[in-house]
Amino acid sequence: MRLRCASWPDDADDSEIRGRYLPDTPLAMPDLSPWKPDRPLFIGIAGGSGSGKTTIAEAVVDRLDGKVSLMQHDAYYRHTPKLSYEERTRVNYDHPSSLESELLVEHLETLRAGVAIERPQYDFAEHLRAEKTVRIEPAPVVVVEGILVLSEPALRSELDLKIFVDTDADLRLARRLERDIDERGRDVDSVIAQYFATVRPMHIEFVQPSRRYADLIIPGGYNPAAVATVVELIRSRLN
Repeated sequence: MRLRCASWPDDADDSEIRGRYLPDTPLAMPDLSPWKPDRPLFIGIAGGSGSGKTTIAEAVVDRLDGKVSLMQHDAYYRHTPKLSYEERTRVNYDHPSSLESELLVEHLETLRAGVAIERPQYDFAEHLRAEKTVRIEPAPVVVVEGILVLSEPALRSELDLKIFVDTDADLRLARRLERDIDERGRDVDSVIAQYFATVRPMHIEFVQPSRRYADLIIPGGYNPAAVATVVELIRSRLN
């Protein structure tokens, strides 16, 4: 079942992609018939850096209190202690090879089997994994969010519902500046330099093309009606 809406971003000129854009008010639900109700429901939320996908993922988790485990793809950046700090700052962290997606897939399969996992924590200031991990318990719903969640075939195949958050580039850059400065100890010059060196090119090469794999597309970032649609879909399957 496709979703229809009255409007979509100007660059969404593919008729099949248009049909997956969520409108401002909830309408139809996508078909989840391949999903089996006796196993956890795995949902992937992707989109460009600063698109609002984390806000949407956290809103879904909040509304389904106790029934959802949240997994961040960027917690799985590769641990590279053999590189100097200067070398680590030059790594292209927006390329799929920077992420240990195979470990995330392994962890998802473990959660699907009903076993808890120890999720890595990543120190974005030092560009290294922290010593402590985070224990993630199995849950009826597992949400996986990250810019490249839909671009990795092995990871994509684990997902029962795939969502792409489609947000204009200027808004994404503004949000990224605020986040990286406030939360990750970066300075303005380094954030802008990284944006033009790797973030924007990798978005064009890997992130935006992965939109084609989405079952649902949420335009403009966080929007309460779209979140309500996703939550209602999940509740209908849990019940």
